[in-house]
Amino acid sequence: MKDDPEKSAPSSVLLAERRGEVLWLTVNRPEKHNALNRAVLGAIGEAFSAHATDDRLKVAVITGAGDKYFAAGGDLHELRAMKTAAEARAFSLETRARFDAVREFPVPVVAALNGDALGGGTELALACDFRVTAAGACFGFVQGRIAVGSGWGGGIDLMDVVGPVRAHRLMSRTEYVDGAEALAMGLADAVGSPGQAMEDVCDEFLDPMVALTRPVLRAFKKMARARRRGLGRDELAALETELFTELWVDDDHWAALERVMPEKR
Repeated sequence: MKDDPEKSAPSSVLLAERRGEVLWLTVNRPEKHNALNRAVLGAIGEAFSAHATDDRLKVAVITGAGDKYFAAGGDLHELRAMKTAAEARAFSLETRARFDAVREFPVPVVAALNGDALGGGTELALACDFRVTAAGACFGFVQGRIAVGSGWGGGIDLMDVVGPVRAHRLMSRTEYVDGAEALAMGLADAVGSPGQAMEDVCDEFLDPMVALTRPVLRAFKKMARARRRGLGRDELAALETELFTELWVDDDHWAALERVMPEKR
């Protein structure tokens, strides 16, 4: 997955790179702790929307430049100019829509925490389907320290991932969660070893997914998206049956079946 990079944008606040069947996006403001200003947030929404129709992709990864911060929340130097309730509401809805492009992406999205995710950075990580962290990287649910709550869908996502009681505690105590604790509560899906490169941590996590067919990955993502949107059990059951049926008659299924069946005697 490290070979043949494509579509690099080295001058952008968000680098986009194709590595085979994986899209890598990198928030590129290390001098600002990868803070999420309007330019970055807009670029994230645009990148996920633009690549949603790329039939070659199986997985997308979003990470941060450097090794200190995945994303240190919203850029407060920029956002402090918002003074009115109308401005705050509009910004919340605008950013939620951009993160919805991550949530609704047709194939799995992995947040690769090269460093700490703080405040709004945790909301970006939670908009993704999975989270892997470098050794020493933490989640910091610190929005309350500046007397504000989650505003981009992250509070809802956190409750879905770790449960409402634990999510309430993490936000109310403005807690930092290290990799081991995050893994234990299901907030992280993989944690790197000390000294292990972030790309190697990602590759180990991604390899089993990339080995699957794109229709299968899209089917699993459709189920996850439907559940995330609150579909009821009957609707989910109908969707599951529909997806199973489509996959069953797909040529990839029959080819895979032939590979795993014992030879006829």
